[in-house]
Amino acid sequence: MTSVANIIASAATVEQRSRTMLGDTITFGEPTDITTTCDSQLSTEPWQIDTEPGYGPGASTNDEAPSTAPHQGPIPAEYTDASEAELDARIIAAKETLGDRLKILGHFYQRDEIVKYADFVGDSFMLAQAAKDHPETEAFVFCGVHFMAETADILSDEQQSVILPNLAAGCSMADMATIDQVEEAWEQLMQVLGTSNDERAEVIPVTYMNSSAAIKAFCGRNDGIVCTSSNATTVLEWAFERGKRVIFFPDQHLGRNTAKAMGLTEEQMPLWRPYLPMGGNTQQQLEDAKVILWNGFCSVHKRFTVAQIDKARADYPDVTVIAHPECPAPVVEAADGVGSTEYIRKAIEAGQPGDVFAVGTEINLVNRLQAQHPEMTIFCLDPVICPCSTMYRIHPAYLAWVLEGLVEGQVHNQICVDATVATDASVALERMLAARP
Repeated sequence: MTSVANIIASAATVEQRSRTMLGDTITFGEPTDITTTCDSQLSTEPWQIDTEPGYGPGASTNDEAPSTAPHQGPIPAEYTDASEAELDARIIAAKETLGDRLKILGHFYQRDEIVKYADFVGDSFMLAQAAKDHPETEAFVFCGVHFMAETADILSDEQQSVILPNLAAGCSMADMATIDQVEEAWEQLMQVLGTSNDERAEVIPVTYMNSSAAIKAFCGRNDGIVCTSSNATTVLEWAFERGKRVIFFPDQHLGRNTAKAMGLTEEQMPLWRPYLPMGGNTQQQLEDAKVILWNGFCSVHKRFTVAQIDKARADYPDVTVIAHPECPAPVVEAADGVGSTEYIRKAIEAGQPGDVFAVGTEINLVNRLQAQHPEMTIFCLDPVICPCSTMYRIHPAYLAWVLEGLVEGQVHNQICVDATVATDASVALERMLAARP
């Protein structure tokens, strides 16, 4: 077999790198009225919709997809026509052939049919760290979404490859802040706020992990930092030591929930709407701001409501409600615990037989936790099954395709971040890694 290292070295000379098929910006209509699922196409195999514009069925069906959102081209019919058993056998055989040269990274939100093949399972930060911690591995197959694979490519060594099985696995939240919009917002802020007269900057840019490599690089160039849902408080403290205020993108809810927990008021957190002059704010609002929140959100976590929490408490008086900090502030304030996917996992693992947990996060993780802990009752706050649209696009057929490609000496869907972008982004990411809670 051709070594993976040789495959990587030759990838630049053949059409084996990832391709982005550009389309027009799409605005979707009203959600489908379905009582048992958020979209009637959820059961559709992803390759039947991958070439269509947008994010596909799931929580972000109705989000606006930018023209740069990647699409996945067709893969051979031998994979899309294969049975579940055949795909399973082919994936296992390819893994055995590739051996220690390959690591499969599986996000918590992935479907079980994918997670069972993963060498590492975790959130986006944990998986990016796993890529950094394994310099001996020649190829990482990242079963997550595009920004996660970009981060893994930035943190891994140059001779390593990062592969995304399905290029259509993007992130609507990450797409809500483009580099052009961020740079335009920065220019307007500099005009309004001017230059600082002391050692502290007027604005420090902070971006959530759920953002493009280009925006992480923007933060690296402008004395900013990346944060995770685990260390957001530590990062904001870091930023306030260096600046008078923060602009936080792309998730308004993580920014708001973190800042409110630190004692900031709503008035100190104006919302920046990228299509309006000065984000739709007055100069005074921006001057008085401590955290300027970008108008972005996670379509999965936006679905959770206080009414759902009230119903859970009515049905189970002893229930413990845990919410992800990407949920709206009223939900976070009504919950018993708030934290990242890793926090949620650990909180449930610390539970006792008979405990009841209602969880505000993506359905695949919640269902997996219930399967792992049958001695407890664990359920999703949202009664409507609505997984992450793009995470759902990773299917065993795509995994088999990229793995067998490696065996045959081909690299499909390699994610390669431009060297200049990677250099600047790594600055912001290293600051994030140093900001331990």
